[in-house]
Amino acid sequence: MIPRRPTLHIALAAAVAVIFIGSPPAPAQTLPILGYIDAHNHLFSNEAFGGKLLCGKVFDPAGPAAALVDCADHHPDGSLAWFENFTRYGTPVGTHDPAGYPALRDWPAHNSLTHQQNYYSWIERAWRGGLRVMVNDLVTNRQLCDIYPLKDRPCDEMTSIRLQAQLTSQLEAFIDAQHGGPGRGWFRIARTAAQARDAIAAGKLAVILGVETSEPFGCRQILTIPQCSAADIDRGLDELYALGVRSMFVCHKFDNALCGVRFDSGTIGNIINIGNFVGTGQFWKATTCTGPHHDNTISPAGVIPDEFARLLPPGISLPVYPPAPHCNVYGLTALGEHMVRGMIARGMIIEIDHMSVKAADRTLDILESVGYPGVISSHSWTAPGYLQRIYALGGMITQYGHQAQQFVDEWRRTLPLRKQYGVPGYGVGIDANGFGGLPAPRAGSAVQYPFTTFEGVSMGRLTTGQRTWDYNRDGMAHYGLMPDWIEDMRRIAGDEIVDDLAGGAPAYLRTLEAAENYAAPTDVALGRSARASSWSILAGLAVDGNRNTRWFSDWNANQWIRVDLGTVRSVKRVALDWEAAYARGYRIEVSTDGTNWRTVATVTDGQGGLDALSFAPTQARYVRMHGVQPATRYGYSLWSFSVFT
Repeated sequence: MIPRRPTLHIALAAAVAVIFIGSPPAPAQTLPILGYIDAHNHLFSNEAFGGKLLCGKVFDPAGPAAALVDCADHHPDGSLAWFENFTRYGTPVGTHDPAGYPALRDWPAHNSLTHQQNYYSWIERAWRGGLRVMVNDLVTNRQLCDIYPLKDRPCDEMTSIRLQAQLTSQLEAFIDAQHGGPGRGWFRIARTAAQARDAIAAGKLAVILGVETSEPFGCRQILTIPQCSAADIDRGLDELYALGVRSMFVCHKFDNALCGVRFDSGTIGNIINIGNFVGTGQFWKATTCTGPHHDNTISPAGVIPDEFARLLPPGISLPVYPPAPHCNVYGLTALGEHMVRGMIARGMIIEIDHMSVKAADRTLDILESVGYPGVISSHSWTAPGYLQRIYALGGMITQYGHQAQQFVDEWRRTLPLRKQYGVPGYGVGIDANGFGGLPAPRAGSAVQYPFTTFEGVSMGRLTTGQRTWDYNRDGMAHYGLMPDWIEDMRRIAGDEIVDDLAGGAPAYLRTLEAAENYAAPTDVALGRSARASSWSILAGLAVDGNRNTRWFSDWNANQWIRVDLGTVRSVKRVALDWEAAYARGYRIEVSTDGTNWRTVATVTDGQGGLDALSFAPTQARYVRMHGVQPATRYGYSLWSFSVFT
């Protein structure tokens, strides 16, 4: 158990607009780096989607009265705020009090998705309550911007991403100015794991930049035709890396030129499906899954607000889909693979969430084939069966901000995996300002104020302006109530869950640092001599480093291809990238003389794609794939055959 530290009592700065009992921990260079990680937050969503969808700002130099204001179209009583009403009440009809600071009578609220949830002083309270690392995902979405009728700017995604990165730096400077000058504030942007650790050791919040956008670098697709190139991706990754971005999604909500998405369900899913049609020229395409994983179920068409329904041309309606479970027919494209490999080369963390299972499978195959640890599921938007593969790589998992009991249940379910792979902590992916809602109040919750955090900080009820929040009534109405939500979970599950969450920040930084320090393994088969049981003249195409050339065999079961490494070496992993004619069953065999063979790995349930097989280090000059059961009637075909030491 993490030892509880004594309560610290330091006077609050008068400028802080948060009222609570206690104070932040003092700079803790002599203490171990512990604390919570929120790996999925959106500070500046108000600048995205055309600039008129989310109301209020994270900060304003003129103060909270200028920052915490409702949208003009929400006045006078919220009845015109059809998107707020629809996402909050399930119908475009509804009302709310648009009064902002200091009254804040009706918002923010855990289920109000169009009002600012990340005012900077609320983030400060979360930091004082134990938050040590926050990933600020710069977010936008061209399709949603296009279909939402109100906007004050163009819908170009990269323009919005650049602005949000700039505003994050301005927020850092704004907080610094309140605390005495550059570098003195509690909010520090970190570009490396080392910088993040230094910030935490100095008693500050380390902020990592990420990107969650639907068409990175303009990579949309229209009727499956990509609108970007590999060169566009390379330039875009270089630009984002220079901006400080270290974590990124490949696709989000809508199919793009890089990958197919994991569907949304319910009426929101139907609205997004309309956006997919408007943006790509086609609705989501799904088949009934036959494998162990599946995407979210596409719900039958229900009531859709007229503002979205009118976007469909006359005579066009949402498709009728085959029986669930549903799988997106689109996976990771060649351009998507180029982006994944480009992120590996730059030491960036790859977000697996929002990928279709077909895309996620291929992405994890690539990461496993080269042993890359920089991968995360940051907010519970991937198939649960992939969590073990993420942990096995050295990646990180943080859970969406569910209601306290639901979060605890999932934490308990995945605890054995963390113990199995020696993962030192767990995290949250709150997704504030992300149109998903914050943790609702729990029936029977009894958070007692003041409560004490794991670091000994005493926290009372939070007051901003004239509004005082009580988690037991309001749930996590905004980001500042994160400590109260964690206290509710402590009351359910005890100190163990707090200890696990307090290990989340160092666990995340371990993954980030491993990605930064990653060195690509050498493929010792590359360019070496190769032979095969049939079509041996083509065997060298599997080891030529060109992903567009391949070896193929005769159309029968007992076929093999072998590579001569030139000398005896210690080998421990092979990667086989199958064409459509893959092996259901095969053996990996090794030999020092080309005559006497030993089996080091056996596969009986091959699924095609990219297979990465690890085994105990063994001495070999020759490595052979020996097929025994083809999955199709066309024998075997390999794009590449790689061997690693």
